Amino acid sequence: MTCVAALFVARNGVYFGMPDVEPWDMEADARLYAGPYPVVAHPPCERWGRYWSGGPNLASPRKKLGADDGCFAAALAAVRRFDGVLEHPEASHAWTAFGLNKPPKDGRWVVADWQGGWTCCVEQGHYGHAARKAAWLYAVGCELPDLRWGSSGKRLTPRLVRFADPDHDGFHSAEERRRRIKTGVCQRLSKKQRAATPTPFRDLLIAMAQSSERRLSPRS
Repeated sequence: MTCVAALFVARNGVYFGMPDVEPWDMEADARLYAGPYPVVAHPPCERWGRYWSGGPNLASPRKKLGADDGCFAAALAAVRRFDGVLEHPEASHAWTAFGLNKPPKDGRWVVADWQGGWTCCVEQGHYGHAARKAAWLYAVGCELPDLRWGSSGKRLTPRLVRFADPDHDGFHSAEERRRRIKTGVCQRLSKKQRAATPTPFRDLLIAMAQSSERRLSPRS
């Protein structure tokens, strides 16, 4: 098996303790990764997503779009140089900022740029996430698998409903019920649960990186 570097991953998360995977969490500063292995990259998305400004809380200072200390740029450069795949939320503003073509929502791989990149939209709900969690992938130099395209439907496993509410009804109040209906399943999950990468999806991304055509000869 080709060794893979997992960049910008949660400390002690699903990429830790795996043979042939070299995990780089934020404390390790994945921006410094210099090879030689192909990568699976999950750069921080807070400043690139739909709520990049920090939300409607007027007491908090407005954030700057794309202010991630160069993490996305470093992840993109690593994928382009060493091959592999990068994952970010659907509708990430990073695609526009870095000149990448946006993929169709209904699913399929399309050309992302003129540097050998391909991109697609896929919902992690197909791979075990409790929410639909649509993601955009950017891949270079590896096999492009036929993924489970399209909507994964409403998602919330009974185990997570019980975890969120010990009374097992899924709601703490009538107001929370109304908010659930308005904002969807994802709001019932904790920040950690929303950010988690399902194990089958992790394995898919690792397999893509391991299929690298380049192997251990980095591009200049």
